[in-house]
Amino acid sequence: MVRITEELVRKKSEHNERLIGTLEELSLHQEDIERIEHIQNWCRDLKILLLQSNLIARLENLHKLKRLEYLNVAVNNIERIENLESLESLNKLDLTLNFVGELTSVESLIGNYNLRELVLIGNPCVDYPHYRDFVVGTLLQLQSLDCKDILPSERLQAQRLLPQHRAVIVQCQAAQAIERDEQRIRVAEQQAQLAKECAAIEDEDERTRAFWNAKSEHCPEIRTEIARQHKLGREKHESQPDPLTQKQKRSPNLFAPCGRPYNINQAKLPFNFQDEAGHYSLLLEVYKHLDTSLIDVDIQTNYVRVTVKGKVFQMAYNEEVKPDESVVQRSQISGHLQIILKKLKANELLVLKKSTHAPTKSGSASGLKEPCGTVDIGNICPPPDLPDLI
Repeated sequence: MVRITEELVRKKSEHNERLIGTLEELSLHQEDIERIEHIQNWCRDLKILLLQSNLIARLENLHKLKRLEYLNVAVNNIERIENLESLESLNKLDLTLNFVGELTSVESLIGNYNLRELVLIGNPCVDYPHYRDFVVGTLLQLQSLDCKDILPSERLQAQRLLPQHRAVIVQCQAAQAIERDEQRIRVAEQQAQLAKECAAIEDEDERTRAFWNAKSEHCPEIRTEIARQHKLGREKHESQPDPLTQKQKRSPNLFAPCGRPYNINQAKLPFNFQDEAGHYSLLLEVYKHLDTSLIDVDIQTNYVRVTVKGKVFQMAYNEEVKPDESVVQRSQISGHLQIILKKLKANELLVLKKSTHAPTKSGSASGLKEPCGTVDIGNICPPPDLPDLI
């Protein structure tokens, strides 16, 4: 049995910053809830309450919701309309696809003077003779029944014949109540027999197949049992994780057997790595609108690791760096991550290479003279063994 808990209500109130005391709309549909509880004490300002597609058998514990305007309990196991008299602001009530057979229970809504719309489509009571006339003549405040507007002439006719229609309705619902009692006994016997047959089957998949292939009736007990089987199927599926998903969630291998760190780009982020004379420069193109709290940087002497939303970027380098003197910055414009890794020892080869290619201000400083004037190519003599041009 699924209970209405505070955590569930707060989870469904994220649009209200998880504050339930000031909540005006709450949707708890498709949660397999079997009983209405706690809501009227936690959410007294509710105007809209959606409880469709659950297993609720009784309308109860709602009398404190004085501001409630719309109540949707479609596709549940409700057999009687009750305990709604105190909902003085109730404007619309949806009971589609329930099991309401006691049609005279709509008389409990006479005091709900703000009620304008009532939906009873899919209930046993809609098949009674004069069903619509009885409801229209009983609830004079209604403007629409089963999504169809009520005409003034229709209301006058229904009021005039209400006593005769009510007598017919009482007989029909009494017969339906007897049939419902017989159905409860019959379904209980069928379920016991099916449970006995399934117990004799050793294979779990065969037991499940036997349940779904068995014939059943449309009643609250069967609907509850179907929901239970669906829940068992979900739990079984969740207990056996998909191998592909499990493989994707497996953490990557960060180091070789010898201890050397791997170069990894699990997040597939564009990057630029520069080897300067005194430091390494790493520019990682992190997503622009990513929250900085989702980025973790770990700088070690021989590698740097950046974790972005749980995905690893790791870069190894040849020379050791000073982690405590490294600089990590993020651009406020592009969102890119800039990491400066200061080397433990400056690379003299890079320094020499740069100084060799650096331009000099004068020829005397380097000991070489710059070429000047023109060259007389006529005095250039070819070597004697040079072949003729073809």
